Amino acid sequence: MPSELSSKALSSKAEILSRIRKANSGPSTEPAARADWETLPRPYTRASTLNPEALLDLFEDRLRDYDATVTRTPLHNLPAAIAAALTARHKQNIVIPRGLPIEYLPEAFTFTPDEALTSTQLDTFDAVLTASTVAIAETGTVVLQTVPGQGRRALTLVPDYHLCIVRAQDIVQTVPEAFGRLQPTAALATTFISGPSATADIEMTRIKGVHGPRVLDVLIII
Repeated sequence: MPSELSSKALSSKAEILSRIRKANSGPSTEPAARADWETLPRPYTRASTLNPEALLDLFEDRLRDYDATVTRTPLHNLPAAIAAALTARHKQNIVIPRGLPIEYLPEAFTFTPDEALTSTQLDTFDAVLTASTVAIAETGTVVLQTVPGQGRRALTLVPDYHLCIVRAQDIVQTVPEAFGRLQPTAALATTFISGPSATADIEMTRIKGVHGPRVLDVLIII
């Protein structure tokens, strides 16, 4: 009996490893497998059903539920909105990704472009200011990629405060919509941010800032 069980376990393991190897080889080109994939039921919401104003309201509601602060601002007022957010948080020394438009930046603050700064150097900054690629209203998620204006992942994980700029036209309602927009740049490193960094231990004590910024503010350009 033990040998029979051992044989079954090995057989199952071999099957699992075989499937992993097959999946890692890329999308299946077999017609039957492709047909099975295309006929999978997808009853979940895949496209937006909200008007633009309701979409913004939903995105804001989700972000605030995560303890993020949200402000809407027209593009011409963006520097003033950035200055107001940084002043309210008492931030002065801010690191920014390369490629962030200089016209976004208000005076009276120190903005330092990220030139491959070390994690120790990043930790000396009060805040990080970035743009974003897309945002998901249903989950209150902001998505960043390694492109000009957004920078590398470490840039937004080390500083204690993240001020993120989101364009209203980049907000979608559902996760499938977001992945559709991300498809052309799927090979890039991508970070999904749903509120400030937070975790809880076994006693359910919530702690912020363990895996990233403790504070997130979002400016929506309308």
